[in-house]
Amino acid sequence: MRCQRRRGVGKARNWRDNEMTSLKTALVTGASQGIGRAIALSLASSGYSVAVCARSEEGLEKVAAEAREAGAPDALSITADLREPDAPARIVNATTDCFGGLGVLVNNAGATKRGDFLKLDDADHLDGFALKYHATVRFCRAAWSELAQSEGVIINISGVGAHTPEAEFTVGGPVNSAIINFSKALSKRPENVRVNVVCPGHIVTDRLKYRLQALAGERDLSLDAARDVMCADLGISDFGDPQDIAAMVRYLCSAQAQYITGATFTIDGGVTPGI
Repeated sequence: MRCQRRRGVGKARNWRDNEMTSLKTALVTGASQGIGRAIALSLASSGYSVAVCARSEEGLEKVAAEAREAGAPDALSITADLREPDAPARIVNATTDCFGGLGVLVNNAGATKRGDFLKLDDADHLDGFALKYHATVRFCRAAWSELAQSEGVIINISGVGAHTPEAEFTVGGPVNSAIINFSKALSKRPENVRVNVVCPGHIVTDRLKYRLQALAGERDLSLDAARDVMCADLGISDFGDPQDIAAMVRYLCSAQAQYITGATFTIDGGVTPGI
């Protein structure tokens, strides 16, 4: 963990002056790679000081350096296992000590195990909820007083499995659904904190690459052919990029989105069949 420097921050003016409505300080979890990294760098390029946390110290230090290069006035990296009950409070405290406040919390951390339901045991289900759902709840609780003071923003990253159950996704689907339900409930609190959810679809990250490699091996295909097959099966023309998710998060943190709370945004290229 390293705080390069501490700067004073103050709440900006009303949105009608085209200013941000919260402190330009952000905490992004699961930010060492993929979607979390893209979100952190996008906010950094908008002038946010960013704190990034994950289990990979080397990856985090690199992202923190990239955030400074992208325009972040300050950057902080914090290595932690978010399954530990006290980790979220420690990370929030370190962030506010470094930056002097908190305006945005992005809960992105957590991956859940795919596979045959009959081969997934209690530990797989409990781990999925511990890392993604319970960590999200704990971060929201730990950061709430700071966000209420700054009239800040929470963005919880869920996933399209929340809307479309799959036989191979009996851990992740329920976890993602629980995050949406929790976020909607939290948005109804009287404090002026906006809480929204972003549900990514099939985004090009290491996790999707592993799935493509597995498909290629199962069907004796090249990776390019496996990509075409998966896209055709899903009914989409291509996969998304982490920047597609980062752009939505950046918008939801902006003054232009100040009337949006308790909402869920699906960014999936049209893969979700329902309405």
